[in-house]
Amino acid sequence: MFVLTGYEYLLGFLLASSLVPFLALAASKLLRSRGSGPERRTTYESGMEPIGGAWIQFNIRYYMFALVFVIFDVETVFLYPWAVAFHRLGVLAFIEALIFIAILVVALVYAWRKGALEWS
Repeated sequence: MFVLTGYEYLLGFLLASSLVPFLALAASKLLRSRGSGPERRTTYESGMEPIGGAWIQFNIRYYMFALVFVIFDVETVFLYPWAVAFHRLGVLAFIEALIFIAILVVALVYAWRKGALEWS
């Protein structure tokens, strides 16, 4: 029989981390307020009465800016560890990073041509 030794702490960590969401949900259910009157069903917006409906359409430009931000945020997240270990990775990793940057540049050019970077 194959037995992994030295993984007791990992098993304990996995068990503890899987119990945390259940404990948080149970605690919130125990600590919540029990009132269910009409005041509880009203919307809250900084203590003021809300004006207008909650279902309004946002301009597509907000979503385009968010997508462009995510593209470059992901680039930073993936390139930082690569840059830290650059001297140990070699030429193949450098070529892979160049391909990754080229793909992101293509995405930037596409967004630029579609007008996603213009706020007007």
